[in-house]
Amino acid sequence: MKRRDFIVKGAGIGLAGALISNFGGLSAVGMTAEEGQYDLVAVRGGEAVDMFDKAMEALGGMGKFVKSGQKVVVKPNIGWDAPPERAANTNPQLIARIVKSCFEAGASQVVVFDHTCDQWNRCYSNSKIEESARNAGARVVQGDDESFYNEVSVPDGKSLKKTKVHKEVLNADVLINVPILKNHNSTTVSLAMKNLMGVVWDRRYYHSNDLSQCIADFITYRKPDLNIIDGYRMLTRNGPRGVSTADVSDLKALIAGRDIVAVDAAATLMFGSDPKDINHIRIANEMGLGTMDLNKLSINRIKMG
Repeated sequence: MKRRDFIVKGAGIGLAGALISNFGGLSAVGMTAEEGQYDLVAVRGGEAVDMFDKAMEALGGMGKFVKSGQKVVVKPNIGWDAPPERAANTNPQLIARIVKSCFEAGASQVVVFDHTCDQWNRCYSNSKIEESARNAGARVVQGDDESFYNEVSVPDGKSLKKTKVHKEVLNADVLINVPILKNHNSTTVSLAMKNLMGVVWDRRYYHSNDLSQCIADFITYRKPDLNIIDGYRMLTRNGPRGVSTADVSDLKALIAGRDIVAVDAAATLMFGSDPKDINHIRIANEMGLGTMDLNKLSINRIKMG
């Protein structure tokens, strides 16, 4: 089966239209593969849940990542006290579908959490993620107390040599990383690698000790088994929190894959930036933690609707 290319036409005017049109940058890269053998899947034009189902079908199904009896941690971005329409946090319907998919694959337990920036209970509630995840059968836990974290060594890190990681991640068989695609005032974009700052306790250390290097260093300790970037709504400016829905573009896109560097590189193209200009992506690529050269990967592009 040949890969399916698509080019997104800009919608509207100004920044949002430009960002959407640049998603077509993905159409010129990648190699062919058979269904179920793709390294990366990019879907656009559908509802969040439907795009996820299409992506997982192309990747060979959730059973390729989750085995019977395994404990799974699903890590969304729940960092901000904001409703879904603000695109500061991951789409709650997508999280619910991922949780259900893990159980369908035989997971014995699915845990959802984040170390939030705003007050945790308001973030969990107003993002609608707590309700959606619980209704899907997940155990939703807190991340706001240092006692939930154990110190680990990061021997291959250059700036980050040790850190405290949430116990649920330490005890998980499978880690599924589900960030939202958004602008960030410190790193330009906030994607899969950046989202893992929500599994550690002391994020201030990152910010005072070469943020981009620390983000890359953590991947030497723990790579997610699957990365799913939620681009259903995209926060185009004023990230990572956003100010209003005027900051949001309804991109209706999703990118999924195992290689966290490649997934971030593809999503950066979607955002309209060059991966080599994003320091933590470039550093992770140079450290051999994945590839930002999408020409080396088999990419399935799926257009819905």
